[in-house]
This record gives sequence, structure tokens and C-alpha cells, in this order.
Amino acid sequence: MIFLQLFITFFFIGLFGFGGGYGMLSLIQGEVVHHWHWMTTSEFTDIVAISQMTPGPIGINSATYCGYTAVHNAGMGNAMAILGSITATFALVLPSLILMILISRMFMKYMNTSVVQSVFMGLRPAVVGLLGAATLLLMTSDNFSTPSQNPWQFWISTALFAATFVGTMYFKINPIRMILYCALAGLLLLY
Repeated sequence: MIFLQLFITFFFIGLFGFGGGYGMLSLIQGEVVHHWHWMTTSEFTDIVAISQMTPGPIGINSATYCGYTAVHNAGMGNAMAILGSITATFALVLPSLILMILISRMFMKYMNTSVVQSVFMGLRPAVVGLLGAATLLLMTSDNFSTPSQNPWQFWISTALFAATFVGTMYFKINPIRMILYCALAGLLLLY
């Protein structure tokens, strides 16, 4: 039953997840953490971190790890968890594959029409909103702690967040390098 639920869930995320992988993160978190309770917020945060560090698109990587974790947490073992990974990944990619095959010819023909351009103009703010929602959904006490619960972790996490934002936005430091710097800082300061 979990495989069918995984397929349907990730198929709809793939169908409605405009804005690429980062735009899908809030949808994925809403489904796997809050709706189905396949994993905790902390596990999802770890999945996002691993998905960013591994090669490939973050949405597909997240689906792969979420599928594995969901089935593994259901107590089905590693072999079945691998099948969960395959199911979630295939389901996430399938809508894009189908849509691209169906509309590739029509899109090239009508790409410069005002209707198509208007659709894309309307989607741009929605994509920015999805990216902002993904950021805000990850800003939880699981990731940052709270000043009353663990002040050291809260302030170090906040400083790392701010340093990463400034480093990538203003100093144009490579995001992969920033991830490695923050991993090292987290290891040194929070362990």
C-alpha cells in the first residue's frame, strides 16, 4: 500500500511542482512529513542536506531519499526501501516526461504568442513564492533550536545561515564551497 501512496504522492508533486527542485521542497515536506508522517522534520532536513550535496537535481534526489526513508521507516527492510526510492523517483519524473512529449511540438510553434508569454509571466511569482515557502518551512526549531532551548546551537545556526546568505548573494562564493564550509563549522562548533 505504501508504494501506491508513494507513487500517487510523488506523481502529483511532479505534476504541480513548478519552479524545479527547490520549488518542490515545500510540497514534498508537506506530504511526507505533515500529511503521511513517513518521516520527521529532522529526517527531512537531513534529506535536503544530502540532496544538495549529491550530484543531480535536488527534487529528484529528495524524492529518491524520501522514498527510501518512507519505506525503511515502515519497517520493510533495505531491499524494499530501494524499491521505494525507485517508485518515488519514477513517479516524480513521469509527469514531466509525459508533458514534454505531448507539448514539445506545440510549444515550439506557439512559444512567442502573447498567451504563452502571459502564462510564464504568471508562473514567475508563484515560483518565487514556492522557493520562499521551502526556505521558511526549513526554518524550524529542529534545524535552528530556540534561544531558550539551546542558545549556543540557535545562535551558531543563525550565524551560519546569515554567513551562507551573504557569502552566496554578495561575495558570489560557490554554493558547494559554502556547504562544505558550513558542514565544517557545524562539525567544529556544534559537536
